[in-house]
Amino acid sequence: MRSNWVLNYFHEVLKKHHAGYFVLIDPEQCEIEKCVKLASEIEQAGADAILLGGSFLTNDLHHIAKALKQETELPLVLFPGDSMHLTPHADAILYISLISGRNPNYLIGEQVKAAPWIQRYALKPIPTGYMLIEGGNKTAVEFMSGTTPIPRDKPDIAGPHALAAQYLGMQMVYLEAGSGAVHSVPEEMITTVKNQISIPIIVGGGIRTPAIAAKKVEAGADFIVTGNILEENGSLELMKAFANAIHG
Repeated sequence: MRSNWVLNYFHEVLKKHHAGYFVLIDPEQCEIEKCVKLASEIEQAGADAILLGGSFLTNDLHHIAKALKQETELPLVLFPGDSMHLTPHADAILYISLISGRNPNYLIGEQVKAAPWIQRYALKPIPTGYMLIEGGNKTAVEFMSGTTPIPRDKPDIAGPHALAAQYLGMQMVYLEAGSGAVHSVPEEMITTVKNQISIPIIVGGGIRTPAIAAKKVEAGADFIVTGNILEENGSLELMKAFANAIHG
């Protein structure tokens, strides 16, 4: 298997900054012109990569991804809601398995359907254990997957799930409170997971301020994802503040 340059790049980011910053663009939440403008600002702000995707997708992913790749040199990584959310106009894909749930379709079913297309499109797969964490409201991921999040006060449940992901050969773990979550993933849970695994931890959902992002990094998060807060209050200065807090 050819070297996954995107994953190698992520590890270089960690060597340089200790933690990295990803910005999620949901094609359902912005028209193509707005997405392209946001991508340019994400790069200017000092973010490390762009995630592209969402739980529900009706817009033309191919068109949007191609436009984003023409606008920025940052890695464009797909964050798919299902096996249909694929395009050759990206660098890599978070090849996620919803390990916090027990719905076989999101543990392995969608992954099997996506595999031939990932190969055909020459996308770099990054096997990722995806863990939905209770965020204070019912999120789109919870509804669409038909799974129950890990309770936010149960880090003892999250730890073994993450360790199982590592033992299965996954290369990253994603702790997700969900898009628009009321509460972000608790620091205690991040630290518990960090103490049990040696692969990078991505944390997203409900991270509304740079100060909150810095706390997640201090607790053990390797990569921070923001999305909704930028759709609602997006600005170059806000993204710069996030990048500085995470890298600092």
